[in-house]
Amino acid sequence: MTSEARAATEARAATEARDATEATGTPEPLPRCWWAPGEIPGDRAMAEYHDVEWGVPAHGDAVLFERLALESFQAGLSWSTILHKRQAFRRAFAGFDPSAVAEFGEADVARLLGDAGIVRNAAKIAATIGNARGVLGIAREAGSFDAWLWGRLDGPPRRLPADATRSDVPDADPFAHRLSRDLRARGFRFVGPTIAYAFMQSIGIVDDHVPGCWRYSS
Repeated sequence: MTSEARAATEARAATEARDATEATGTPEPLPRCWWAPGEIPGDRAMAEYHDVEWGVPAHGDAVLFERLALESFQAGLSWSTILHKRQAFRRAFAGFDPSAVAEFGEADVARLLGDAGIVRNAAKIAATIGNARGVLGIAREAGSFDAWLWGRLDGPPRRLPADATRSDVPDADPFAHRLSRDLRARGFRFVGPTIAYAFMQSIGIVDDHVPGCWRYSS
């Protein structure tokens, strides 16, 4: 997915959020999942991520690689921290073009370790570069990382039942364990089951919006 297509997709979802407010007469803030407010009162970046991206099917190898990389960088940190560094991450990692990141060498690693705009963790930086090469390897086999990933599903994205609560949202599920195992077998790192599941939530393989959230659909 190109940056123009990504921007168009996000703009459409933002319009849906505004339309939902007008249709229901619900003033801001819209009822959202418990995590959407983030750590800062009125954090619009968190609200927009929740409304526009989280749980919405995402496609395109660069888009998927970005989401996986950001979830990997989040390990041990809050999502709000990562989200507010997202533009800096995009600049630092060549827009998360896996072909470009796969070519990063020692000079790039030194540059990234000196970039205060991102999370300067040597192990996570090395993993992201290695994971870009893994994405390219899968694309060579399956035509695209997108096709490989989405082709593993047995049906439409799983949604929570109407009586679910936040306690019913798992840290991982059997698919996440399989995905983690298969990615690690291909040399990916920072892709344990919990990270794999967060990645699945972010790209809409599962839709974990809870009942009461305006984005919920049973």
